[in-house]
Amino acid sequence: MKNRSHNRSNIDMRPVHIETGYLKHSKGSALISMGDTQVLCAATIEDNVPRWLRGQGTGWITAEYGMLPQSTNTRGNREAVRGKQSGRTQEIQRLIGRSLRNAIDMKLLGERTILIDCDVLQADGGTRTASITGAWVALAMALEGLFPKGTSPLHSQVAAISVGLSNDQIFLDLDYLEDSAADVDFNLVMLNSGHLVEVQGTAESKPFEIEQMNNMIALASKGISDLFKIQNESLVDWKNKI
Repeated sequence: MKNRSHNRSNIDMRPVHIETGYLKHSKGSALISMGDTQVLCAATIEDNVPRWLRGQGTGWITAEYGMLPQSTNTRGNREAVRGKQSGRTQEIQRLIGRSLRNAIDMKLLGERTILIDCDVLQADGGTRTASITGAWVALAMALEGLFPKGTSPLHSQVAAISVGLSNDQIFLDLDYLEDSAADVDFNLVMLNSGHLVEVQGTAESKPFEIEQMNNMIALASKGISDLFKIQNESLVDWKNKI
């Protein structure tokens, strides 16, 4: 891979920006941009839980993910028009929900459901990882107004990033062209405690070595540490505005 987008080196992320309070009627919303990928994340809190959780004194977090028809270079039909979600959509929204549930104490949340909407406005690779990173900011904002200071059930940050291997070189934060050409691509989800939530990795053309995998995870961890800082900075900016 040569001439990476945004004139970056192999170990650099694309430019990242999180705009908080993007939606007027949402208690927590964030527009995250990672290069040319843009995802609008919004959190809604409801005072109920799924039937199978009622009476257990615990909450739930779930997510919905979707791509706007013109988010890619060719228009795609809305899944609502087709009458069903694709397997990819279902897998991604389950990943977002799992990732956020690992960052929160469900007992402290109480019998509430938090719904996270992640709408891809523009896609250029890494939409699932951007969704997780932006969704955590929206979640933190929504909980800030619900719980007194110091009592939030949110105990960790969670963020995600992609990393890939091409011609035995490791690259951080792949855009679409890089992802489609990579020999190996990984998506890594991590808490700020350093614990891994999920690692999704696939060899597209040839097997890879354990040492290469460890090096990819190490580089992704560095990128996620930078995302934690950006998340915190976006929340500080938001609090200064309110």
